[in-house]
Amino acid sequence: MGTPEFAVPSLEALIAAGHTLCGVFCQPDKPVGRHQNKLQPPPVKECALAHDIPVLQPTKLRDGTALAQIQALSPELIVVAAYGRILPQEILDCPPYGCINVHSSLLPKYRGAAPINWAILNGEEETGVTIMHMAAALDAGDVISQVKTPIALDETAPALTARLAQLGGKLLVETVEAIVAGTACRTPQDEAAVTFAPMLSKELSTMDFTQTAQRLHDQVRGLTPWPAAVTEVGGVRCKVLSTQVEEGSGVPGTVLEAGKRGLLVACGQGALRILELQPDGKKRMPAADYLLGHPRKVGESL
Repeated sequence: MGTPEFAVPSLEALIAAGHTLCGVFCQPDKPVGRHQNKLQPPPVKECALAHDIPVLQPTKLRDGTALAQIQALSPELIVVAAYGRILPQEILDCPPYGCINVHSSLLPKYRGAAPINWAILNGEEETGVTIMHMAAALDAGDVISQVKTPIALDETAPALTARLAQLGGKLLVETVEAIVAGTACRTPQDEAAVTFAPMLSKELSTMDFTQTAQRLHDQVRGLTPWPAAVTEVGGVRCKVLSTQVEEGSGVPGTVLEAGKRGLLVACGQGALRILELQPDGKKRMPAADYLLGHPRKVGESL
């Protein structure tokens, strides 16, 4: 049970390991295009169909339809990876080996919808993947296995997501083998150490240059591609898509340099170089290119 690109490596890893996938559940196809008149299948659906695995896309999980579909498939184990829906207890109780979840954080830290983004936003140096038995409460089940990995200083949320997806697929196969062999551990989560990673919103977007350059750099990396960090450059609202932290000082928000190397802006501590941005209604571009048509002067404020 999974929907986005993050879940594909887990599905592919199970297939490559020789497990029989009796069915794949994912969310319904989404309307796309200017007039919303085309349907885009989720990445997991495309992967499943390429391997001739039956795909089911129920719109609800609590009306009995999904439960009947699962009972007809009679799975021994249900694996969930970024499915995007909460499973009711009757589904959790269905397979004899239970339901396990591939979660992209080191639980009990970052339970919730956006663990990768929040790990970056909060400046974490390390994250990982947890596989746990699923419980009725959100991401609260017993931990079976974990793998840790450092977060690179310039790693963005999409790049880290892709890397954790691969780590999750590998860990999943090892975990399923342990479950079948009866050697899998169950470690209750420390409730005192729980933190949450709620859904992202545009309220997180506005850049505050009184913050440190590092914190703003983390904001840019963590909010890429959506909702994106946002500031105004010469009165034009721009998404800031790529930055780097540098030395520099001045009144926060003041332009320290504007030219071929982009836009260097003073922060509460250090300076932030804006390398790529996207003005409203325009395409993504190097900040240096944007400055050609919208020059900024050293000493002026964003």
